[in-house]
Amino acid sequence: MTRIEQKDNGKKGRFVMYEDDLPVGEMTYVWIDDSKIIIDHTKIEETHGGKGYGKQLVMAGVEFARKQELKIIPLCPFAKKVFDRDAGIQDVRFS
Repeated sequence: MTRIEQKDNGKKGRFVMYEDDLPVGEMTYVWIDDSKIIIDHTKIEETHGGKGYGKQLVMAGVEFARKQELKIIPLCPFAKKVFDRDAGIQDVRFS
């Protein structure tokens, strides 16, 4: 069973994915101002690759942005790839 937890200190934050209570990946972001964040890093443990966890973390960030009425700048290459491939999340992309 997996779950994602968010931690945020007002300047930066992260989403951490757990599988059976063990951390298996994270996506980090930094606040630019009160309306924008930059996704700067996404990493999944090699032993858990190929399960779609990276995309789930990016989508957790998208959900957060929608709820908070934020825009996302996807600087992380993986997050950028997710945004480039999914027309359904462009509403939160800052261009």
